[in-house]
Amino acid sequence: MEFRHEWKHELSPGDLPALRSRLRAVAAPDSHGRSGVYQIRSLYFDTPTDRALREKIDGVARREKFRLRRYGGGSLIRLEKKSKLNGLCAKEQTPVTEEEVRALLSGDTDWMRSSGRDLVWELYLKMNTQLLRPRVIVEYTREAYVYAPGNVRVTLDTNIRTGLRSTDFLAPDCVTIPAADAVVLEVKWDAYLPGCIRSAVQVEGRRTAAFSKYAVCRRYG
Repeated sequence: MEFRHEWKHELSPGDLPALRSRLRAVAAPDSHGRSGVYQIRSLYFDTPTDRALREKIDGVARREKFRLRRYGGGSLIRLEKKSKLNGLCAKEQTPVTEEEVRALLSGDTDWMRSSGRDLVWELYLKMNTQLLRPRVIVEYTREAYVYAPGNVRVTLDTNIRTGLRSTDFLAPDCVTIPAADAVVLEVKWDAYLPGCIRSAVQVEGRRTAAFSKYAVCRRYG
């Protein structure tokens, strides 16, 4: 598991036009979606005592979250584990099928024991030992840019919505409501952040801050 650096900024919608213009001048749109823009739906897991949520709010240096994620409403679904360690981040992922997701959401986890995928097996163990369960759907629109030197990825997330207490991850008509009127800027890189990107993402009066879309979408329960 390789850890990367990560910056997060919470911006206002008014910051978006100038920021987008600067990024388009130095970075390339991500190959996914249309001109780097696509929809994301995630289903996050947590314990009965909300361990993942509490560790995020408390700023615990070493923590992890499991989620199911679908990109652009297509057939590709991934199980992902995002880990944090002293401000660095890492992500592990493996594909899962709609049939497997339906089984999991219905309470059938027997298939996970013989899936042959380490991450599925880890989630199975933690569902049985830590009682991890699906907790909330998080949706948003992502605009992504990439810059090869430093393996940089910059994302702008808008229209953040929550599924409240619904965990019907596969339902295309799942009702969601707005959770935050904000633009979330994320910058991820490996060993170094090139100066042109560092300059492009600077917004006057904004500082790096801990913003969690999961935590925001859990404010309703």
